[in-house]
Amino acid sequence: MPMMRIKKLIFVLVIFASLFPLITEGQIVEIKNPIEADNFWELLDALIDVIFILSIPVGTIMFIVAGFYFIAAAGDPEKITTAKKMVLYTLIGLLIVFCAKGLVILLLKALGVGTGPSGPSLPPGVDEPGKFPIM
Repeated sequence: MPMMRIKKLIFVLVIFASLFPLITEGQIVEIKNPIEADNFWELLDALIDVIFILSIPVGTIMFIVAGFYFIAAAGDPEKITTAKKMVLYTLIGLLIVFCAKGLVILLLKALGVGTGPSGPSLPPGVDEPGKFPIM
C-alpha cells in the first residue's frame, strides 16, 4: 500500500472515530464551558489573569537573556545597546501587564459599569448575561 493511501485511511478513521459518539444511539453531547465565564467582563478578567500568570516567567526569561547579551557583548557598544533595549522593553511590558487589571477596572468605571467584590458586574439595565435591553 502506498504511503498516501495509508495517510488517507488514517484520516478517514480519525474522522469517523471522532464523529462516532455523536451518531450512536442518538446521544446528546454536552460541552461544558471550560472558562466558566458568564459574561464578557468575566471572560476579560479570566484572560487578564492568564496573561498575568504567563508574563512572570516570560519576563524572567527575558531578563536572563538580556543578561547573557550584556555578558556576550564584551564591550561592543551595539550589543550593549541591544541588551539595554531588551531590559527596557521587558520592564515596559511587565508594567503594562501588572497595571492591566487596574486599567480594566478604571475603564469599566469610566464607562459606567460597576465592579463588585467578585469582579466586574453587568452594565446598568441588564438583568442577565447576554440579555441587553432594547432601547
